[in-house]
Amino acid sequence: MRTVKRLLALVAGFIFTFSAAPFALAQSVVGAPHPWEMGMQHSYGPIKERIIDLHNLVLAIITVITVFVAGLLVWVMVRYNARRNPVPSRTSHNTILEIAWTVIPVLILVVIAIPSFRLIYYQDRTPDPDMTIKVTAHQWYWEYQYPDQGNIDIESRIVHDEDLKPGQLRLLDVDNQLVIPVGKKIRILTNSTDVIHSFFIPSFGVQRYAIPGRTIETWMEADRIGTFYGECNQICGQDHSRMPISVKVVSEADFKAWTVEAKKSASVAQLPKIASN
Repeated sequence: MRTVKRLLALVAGFIFTFSAAPFALAQSVVGAPHPWEMGMQHSYGPIKERIIDLHNLVLAIITVITVFVAGLLVWVMVRYNARRNPVPSRTSHNTILEIAWTVIPVLILVVIAIPSFRLIYYQDRTPDPDMTIKVTAHQWYWEYQYPDQGNIDIESRIVHDEDLKPGQLRLLDVDNQLVIPVGKKIRILTNSTDVIHSFFIPSFGVQRYAIPGRTIETWMEADRIGTFYGECNQICGQDHSRMPISVKVVSEADFKAWTVEAKKSASVAQLPKIASN
């Protein structure tokens, strides 16, 4: 009995250890990958909610198909094995079956295609956006411009391992975050100055290529305050893995205060250039 109790305590401690780590991380960081996480990141925006809905629909469909096909295989092995059928059937075709296995897959694809196309068009454009941010990709950092806030221009680079502070995440934190207000529709315009990159934030369901000479639109809307992480999702060279995206979602009042400070910082940075001219 004592041995059983010890085993149960060991199992309980094991479960608590590996479940508490992601929970503790979730208290300080909102949209980030967690240890031992299975499945997609939690949704913090309307686009990601629709992505999860489509994922669940497709998962249900393929589960039914898998179970059905597995059942057919078992039935065929049991019903039509050589022992039960010493003389094999000479049936060459069955019109009803051929029509069925042509029409049914087409209908299944239509059921999947309709919500897929609706989702593509839903995330492609946003009517009446509250603000616009231009995202420019470089080898290997991001540049964020705020044309609605006096053309604030921010360069965002990875915080290297030797510069990490307590609480910062390796390969995910940056020196300058992309700051947006909560509950606002943010139009994102992506482009690149060199090679193809990809602007990817899992918690918002945002993923758009950044292509040289081309501007591509998408949008996002955060439904809560916090910090959300993403990555360049297109192999773009030597430091592809060191192009993280960190989005800080704040209240509208805090965002206005941030824009004021960002403009002051930009003005101070330009003073030496003006003086030299």
